[in-house]
Amino acid sequence: MDYDVVIIGGGPAGLTAAIYTCRANLKTLVLVGEVLGGNAALTDRIDNYPGFPEGIEGPDLMGRFRRQAENFGAEIKMEEVVRIEDLGSLKKIVAETGEYVCRAVILAMGAKRRKLNVKGEEEFLGRGVSYCATCDGAFFGKSPVAIVGGGDSAVKEALYMADIASKVYIINWMEEFTANQKDLKKAYDNDKIEIKVNKEVTAVNGDSLLTSVTIKDVLTGEEEILPVEGLFISIGLTAASDFVKGLVETDEDGYVITDENMHTSIPGIFAAGDIRSKKWRQVANAVGDGAMAGISVTEYLKE
Repeated sequence: MDYDVVIIGGGPAGLTAAIYTCRANLKTLVLVGEVLGGNAALTDRIDNYPGFPEGIEGPDLMGRFRRQAENFGAEIKMEEVVRIEDLGSLKKIVAETGEYVCRAVILAMGAKRRKLNVKGEEEFLGRGVSYCATCDGAFFGKSPVAIVGGGDSAVKEALYMADIASKVYIINWMEEFTANQKDLKKAYDNDKIEIKVNKEVTAVNGDSLLTSVTIKDVLTGEEEILPVEGLFISIGLTAASDFVKGLVETDEDGYVITDENMHTSIPGIFAAGDIRSKKWRQVANAVGDGAMAGISVTEYLKE
């Protein structure tokens, strides 16, 4: 056995769980596949996390989570997990460059950005197409860009890019937005933002770099070419659970099913945060999930 518990995912849920397991003197490893801090670290500003009345930048908040987990003894490695093997009382984590044996696992991989699946999207990924404005927005200073989506994250990214880009289009396939009204009003009032509703992106165009996107009116079928150099896709999330499908029980969308104590269908494997099958996905309830998972793992291993 290498560790008492391996936590897969380093977002709010995973890092909170690490704080709790380390405080219980459990040898803890956190494996992070892509971005430490998860989607929260890709958020420009978080205004609804308790304790920060003026709001806090996402990377700053998650940096604090990381420091607290490491202060209690958590070991953090940037490594993608390939699969988990259930060995009964032990579990084997097979990662890209190593294998780890432990007594308990906490799944905290969260959710990943959904794709448009249109012509040119994959071809221009990293050459104009991005799924994170706060990560890549600085590359598009004084250039026109488009944001696809109608939720909170899309509108926030548009407001963020309005301070960087020369022009920002928000493309929403519906007439109504699900974003909060406060941010939506800011977008409508911003002279640099143009909102296009009932429109969908049908193609991403360019040569070596993205130069435009083709959009279609969903009501009339009329097409239009938007000259943009950046396209930020923010149309929701999908479960990052590919390597555990068939191992633990998941719902029809791939999210892991747990009980209220974060137990999955396999003894010794727990889940917390956005990877769980639930209605709401916020930093605050991910933290609650992580705390409960840490407590439940501690109880499980004592038993």
